Amino acid sequence: RRLSRRPPVTLLDVFQEHARRHPRRPLLRFGDEVYTYEDAERRSNRAARAFSRRVGVRPGHTVAVFLPNEPTYVWTWLALAKLGCAMACLNCNVRGRALQHALAA
Repeated sequence: RRLSRRPPVTLLDVFQEHARRHPRRPLLRFGDEVYTYEDAERRSNRAARAFSRRVGVRPGHTVAVFLPNEPTYVWTWLALAKLGCAMACLNCNVRGRALQHALAA
């Protein structure tokens, strides 16, 4: 139902609403660490600024992401979504020819 709205409600919209309403509520648990919505909002904003200013990422770009399953992956996805970019997820275990093929596509 939310996607039928114009404009559709995205996962980023839902995240930002939760971050605004419940900033100190836990979002991620990774090992012994707990990250709140506020933590994720702050870290993803910092990443978005770095991608935009230092790397030149712009809306509509597709960015290849080569990260293991850890919290940084979440901040990166949120940052790219905030910039209006698609994220091409690459398996961090891919090497050699398979990686070259994925990056060339």
